[in-house]
Amino acid sequence: MGGEQSKPEPVTRTVYVEKPAPPPPPMYDEPWRVLPWGNNISGLNYVKDYQPQNDEVKFIRVLLYGPVGAGKSSFISSVSTVLRRRIATPAKASSTTSDQSYTKKYKTHKIPKEGRGNFYPFVFNDIMGLEDGSGRGVSVEDIKLIMKGHVKDGYKFNPVSPLSPGDPHYNPSPSMEDRIHVLVCVQSANAQEIQGSVLQKLKDIREAASDLDIPQIAVITKIDEATEETERDLRNVYKSKHVKKKMTDLSAFLGIPMNCIFPVKNYSEETDLKDDLDTLILSALKLILDLGDDFTCDM
Repeated sequence: MGGEQSKPEPVTRTVYVEKPAPPPPPMYDEPWRVLPWGNNISGLNYVKDYQPQNDEVKFIRVLLYGPVGAGKSSFISSVSTVLRRRIATPAKASSTTSDQSYTKKYKTHKIPKEGRGNFYPFVFNDIMGLEDGSGRGVSVEDIKLIMKGHVKDGYKFNPVSPLSPGDPHYNPSPSMEDRIHVLVCVQSANAQEIQGSVLQKLKDIREAASDLDIPQIAVITKIDEATEETERDLRNVYKSKHVKKKMTDLSAFLGIPMNCIFPVKNYSEETDLKDDLDTLILSALKLILDLGDDFTCDM
């Protein structure tokens, strides 16, 4: 009789499971743009001493545009705060949760300077925000008229019917000072994807300004809300890969070069001045004045 057959030995196999690659770090090792953090004396003096080179222009006129809630009015208030060295709110701002613009009328904002009756030689014009859909928000045709200097202060925006030559707020003979000298696109760093019709309006405005040779920059607001790193420390802004991507995407869409795009944090909840906020705002303001000066000298 044959003996019992032995059972085959079990075969053991080693299975190697690849661990998922760790996510890339959210920040660069070194900032890709260097700022003089906290050392704002030079920037403040530059703005304080600034005067337009063109004697026919008393004020450099800066127009801010962008979606509702992006921070246009808050940027004006923040510039005023930095220069006046106290919290100032000259421009009413829309709520970040609102889908409708607080700004209803075309208004020029001047910033008081030391001495009674003195103002800095530049002004900001705030307009109704861009909204999704036709017949909502500021009309692109109104913005084109503003850039050419045809719109007077106090004009109430009508999304359905743009300003016409017969209107009392229509300026038929704009001076050099009535025209827009710098166009600033304001976007939020933590905004959801911009709707298609708003993107088209941004593009139309951009192209109209280019046809008029108006210099353009972009300001990206709310960078403290965009990432944990910038919320923890604003000085991480030029290390943040998320913020840089926002800037790169905006540059690609609007054709504005990266060196003309500035991330900032507006004054909102603060009750005291913050050096790092001032550094970011002053870096944007300096280029605004330089571009405005170049444009008015060539007019």
